[in-house]
Amino acid sequence: MTSAPWLELSRTVRFSDTDAAGVMHFQQLLGWCHQAWEESLERYGLTAGSVFPGGRREQPSVALPIVHCHADYRAPVQVGDKLLIRLKPERLDPSSFVVNSQVLLNEQLVASGCLRHVAIDANSRRRCALPDGVDRWLEASSLGRIQPL
Repeated sequence: MTSAPWLELSRTVRFSDTDAAGVMHFQQLLGWCHQAWEESLERYGLTAGSVFPGGRREQPSVALPIVHCHADYRAPVQVGDKLLIRLKPERLDPSSFVVNSQVLLNEQLVASGCLRHVAIDANSRRRCALPDGVDRWLEASSLGRIQPL
């Protein structure tokens, strides 16, 4: 089954992404995973300000902190490589989800990352239900049948 268009994102490795050995610096991977998630939300139809704090408009009432993350490196990634980042989000329960990312180079899996989020009320800092927009994004991503906003 082909992924929804908002779940496959492209990235070209830049010189600033690499270390002295000429390969992707280890810390870049989780940043790319998060950036791909942000871009995916935007492609789906959710504005960054509706999900993340710090925007110019009203602040979201629900925060989505990362409570766990990990990364696996399988092959070198070098300057100029054109990567495909494929997201595989999954709702874990009504207040948490994980975004698994596969990083591919010429259809070969070269790295993967995982970001686990929990929804908390921005004021009380207590666990709460996922925001509606993120919940719809997760549903659409898992079913592949719901149209973007």
